[in-house]
Amino acid sequence: MNLKKYWLNFLDFIFSIPNRYWFVMIIYVLMQLSAFVTVPIFMMLFKFEPIDSLVYSQLFGFALATVLSLLILRKDITNELKDNDTTIGKIISWSIIGIFLAYLAQFVAASIEMFVLNIEPGSENTADIMNVINASTIFLLIPAIFAPILEELLFRKIIFGSLYKRINFFWAAILSSLAFGVIHLDLTHLLIYTGMGLVFSYLYVKTKTIIVPILVHMGMNTITVLMQLTVDIEELERMQNELSSIINFIGG
Repeated sequence: MNLKKYWLNFLDFIFSIPNRYWFVMIIYVLMQLSAFVTVPIFMMLFKFEPIDSLVYSQLFGFALATVLSLLILRKDITNELKDNDTTIGKIISWSIIGIFLAYLAQFVAASIEMFVLNIEPGSENTADIMNVINASTIFLLIPAIFAPILEELLFRKIIFGSLYKRINFFWAAILSSLAFGVIHLDLTHLLIYTGMGLVFSYLYVKTKTIIVPILVHMGMNTITVLMQLTVDIEELERMQNELSSIINFIGG
């Protein structure tokens, strides 16, 4: 009886999701799969090397998906700003606060991974992105601009927002954040992505506009990439080792 009730509630939830949200989800999935088609096309038409074909096909896919998603959800975003009398000052101040909160969540999650779960630091997903950026700097536009917009529209505006209408904040944030982590294909560091997702969800509820989580996500990604481009890797590893030693000493 309970199983039937849960199943009916699930179906009711699925059918309650607006069509425009489904369109954005479909666009996101198609964008993720588009490289299988566009990379060979770029190689054939423009005689690009494989890495260049990957970069420009991904850039094209993300840019197109971002524009289409913003067009589909433009009224939703505009209404959020109008209904809540959101000011530019509020957006800027909460974006700055949000970056600090997101980095704090990332630090706490990384510490738990390292010292409780014995997971080595360093994200494979981030390393892959940095390898591509080092080969072609223009790829930076994806993690700095397009990916944050798409991911916040999908995981916070659509998934979290739809769940939050039916269940409490904690579970809506946890489920959407787990989905956010899984989509990055870096399950080893799922806790870090989940922690960041929780902060983004909190910012969305607190400010009542998806623009703030988008700006915070953009800021975090940009800072992280620029740091990895400018900081010497050996020096960074030395600092991480010193930090680990200090924390181990404090913890006995």
